[in-house]
Amino acid sequence: MVSAYDELPRTPANFVALSPLRYLERAAYIYPDQDAIIHGNRHISWRETYNRCRQFAHQLQQLGIGKNDTVSVLLPNVPAMIEAHFAVPMAGAVLNTLNTRLDAKTIAFMLEHAESKVLLVDPEFAQVATEALALIDQEIFIIDVADVEYEGTANNIGQIEFEEWLAQGDANFEWHLPGDEWDAISLSYTSGTTGNPKGVVYHHRGAYINAASNIIACGMTPRATYLWTLPLFHCNGWCFAWTMAANGGTNICLRKVDPELIFKLIAEHKVDYFCGAPIVLSMLINTPEDKKTKIDHRVEVMVAGAAPPAAIIEGMRNIGINVTHVYGLTETYGPSALCASQAGWSDLSIQEQAQLHSRQGVPYPLQDGMKVIDPETMLPVAHDGQTMGEIMFRGNIVMKGYLKNPEATAEAFAGGWFHTGDLAVCQPDGYAKITDRSKDVIISGGENISSLEVEEILYQHPAVLTAAVVAKPDPRWQEVPCAFIELKTGKEATPEELIEFCKQHLARFKVPKDVVITEIPKTSTGKLQKFVLRDWAKERAVGEFN
Repeated sequence: MVSAYDELPRTPANFVALSPLRYLERAAYIYPDQDAIIHGNRHISWRETYNRCRQFAHQLQQLGIGKNDTVSVLLPNVPAMIEAHFAVPMAGAVLNTLNTRLDAKTIAFMLEHAESKVLLVDPEFAQVATEALALIDQEIFIIDVADVEYEGTANNIGQIEFEEWLAQGDANFEWHLPGDEWDAISLSYTSGTTGNPKGVVYHHRGAYINAASNIIACGMTPRATYLWTLPLFHCNGWCFAWTMAANGGTNICLRKVDPELIFKLIAEHKVDYFCGAPIVLSMLINTPEDKKTKIDHRVEVMVAGAAPPAAIIEGMRNIGINVTHVYGLTETYGPSALCASQAGWSDLSIQEQAQLHSRQGVPYPLQDGMKVIDPETMLPVAHDGQTMGEIMFRGNIVMKGYLKNPEATAEAFAGGWFHTGDLAVCQPDGYAKITDRSKDVIISGGENISSLEVEEILYQHPAVLTAAVVAKPDPRWQEVPCAFIELKTGKEATPEELIEFCKQHLARFKVPKDVVITEIPKTSTGKLQKFVLRDWAKERAVGEFN
């Protein structure tokens, strides 16, 4: 028998697809004259931002861009990058934000794999874009994005300049919400544990929900001011591009991390919030006193990557900035868990607070579930701080899947949970704490580095017999790649030579900072004992620190 509850209709009056595009429309309606974006001396209101995004979307459609077409951008944190987060999905297309730190070969793979139709390029990255495009046989419409804040030499490689192209668009363009909130909104690539990156696809629903979840997690006040220290190419800026529209706040752009400029902007614009990796916080703490600007208002920072050590939490508080540790992956739209502060924690010593805040914590406000689960039984582990399991997520803030990779998608979602590959314990208070990374991903300055990818390059050197790469603690980057090498009989190579070899084949941040030529310990079956190598790397780091 059908219940009367089930007979109630779903109509356009009571059900609408969730999309962060509505956040922009609302902000423009309520705060039309408020600054949406500030970049140097340039101020763009919410009304202007909405109109520019409609022009942008209209121009994309004029190029024939439609549903599920990919538009790639190779941009720093400039206004066009924020606008692309709304304009591209307004045209029905999928936004692909490329990591500006990558080498040409990797960028070429991404453009080809994504079947990109349009590429927006900042002059700073014109050279690497040119090299990448030379490696693929694909028709891509190139748009140069000039920026007055760029101090280098302009190198135009596109068919037209962005502002000239944008001006031809219709500011009254009638865009539409996606027919299905499950439609793809963006594509981000993660190196994971293999040489070829995996394309992570987000949907409108997840972007909408995590944008709102950020506000709750931050305790963000309405019309807040947000400083873009976090690259917008990282998981769509952890969804904060959409968050700030939902909040009706102001985006302060930042081309690159400059500690002195960050202090200046925080003071000048009364910045309330920013995000970043521990390296950014460390740079702020270690800025010379005469270069620091006094902070006399409440400022909050979300930090992800390696857990912030006590010195960073204490150092930031001395500056006047409160730290919240969040955790997530590209596959979870950026932050999907946080170390939620409890009453009484602030009364503890800074060392005790650091121990509590260094954990990965509990689910994000609008994430359905995060648990430490035994991957064999798929049951939660005991809350004893000892029993090992894997952190897994479930909910709307989890990717659609990996583009063109059904096998990896099925493996990631086995058992109805997203498997992070991060090994952890669950402590008695229910907070998760990572103890190791099962897939040997090195997190350096907030960037994921696949140890296998670095090893594959090292194996290409004619003198290398065996290569094993592990994370080595680093005072600046938190972790850096450390390579242990066995040479072939009769062959010679110096650590410096091997580092130089890697520089020719890898992005700079992936190159090992330390190379040790030695006999690598193995098990009786010939497997490399990486746990021993990690200990060796830690010992080498301690020796260097001292």
